[in-house]
Amino acid sequence: MTDTTIRVTAEDGVTTIAMNRPEVMNALSSQMRRELIAAFDAARDARVIVLTATGRAFCSGQDLQDAQSIEAVDFERILNEEYVPLLTRITEAPMPVIAAVNGAAAGAGANLALACDVVIATESAAFIQAFTRIGLIPDAGGTHWLPRQVGLARAMGAALFADRIPARQAADWGMIWEAVPDAEFAAVVAARARHLANGPTLAYRALKRALRGSFDTDLAGALALEARLQGECGRSADFREGVMAFLEKRSPRFTGS
Repeated sequence: MTDTTIRVTAEDGVTTIAMNRPEVMNALSSQMRRELIAAFDAARDARVIVLTATGRAFCSGQDLQDAQSIEAVDFERILNEEYVPLLTRITEAPMPVIAAVNGAAAGAGANLALACDVVIATESAAFIQAFTRIGLIPDAGGTHWLPRQVGLARAMGAALFADRIPARQAADWGMIWEAVPDAEFAAVVAARARHLANGPTLAYRALKRALRGSFDTDLAGALALEARLQGECGRSADFREGVMAFLEKRSPRFTGS
């Protein structure tokens, strides 16, 4: 039986999915992609998911040794059948997904992180669109996320030159949410995850739909979706609890209903 390529833990509403192939910098094999998809499917009751990795790297991208030969690699099939389902699990997850980037994130590994709702990285981490170094273009959603997050000029430069972008620079560009000192990384990720796990999950689900959907519609469509989702939130027990907690000057106890 083949060893698992990931580690999954769950505690207090937080499911942590850690890629676990540190000997190859957590390169994405076909087995790992299958196990990541299964882990996201199994975490349907979580209030927040943290995607991270073991070892010194977050993910070095596609495992180029995962095929019998370079000539045998069918990237179109791999992307459509293995990456698209994984990226869809992340973007359409009903709960917030945090990428806790503990080290280098290169190629598809970088874009796996960028697909998440929030990216928190150690200051020693870096993001590298390494594709042109081996004659490829950004994939795993890179052509979608990069220009939306950093603008066309920076996205084009990052993709063409395949430069190493330090986490602090990535944060300054708006590519990620924050870069934190390495010594504080674990504590910050835990605190952020705990904050979201204790929050209004119904509102978070609606928020994700509204923000992600805004790229695919015009202003009128965005306003209509916003109004419909806000109506749903306004009828929720979480909204009533939030208002009562505000009036009573206490912390709210959200239930996700």
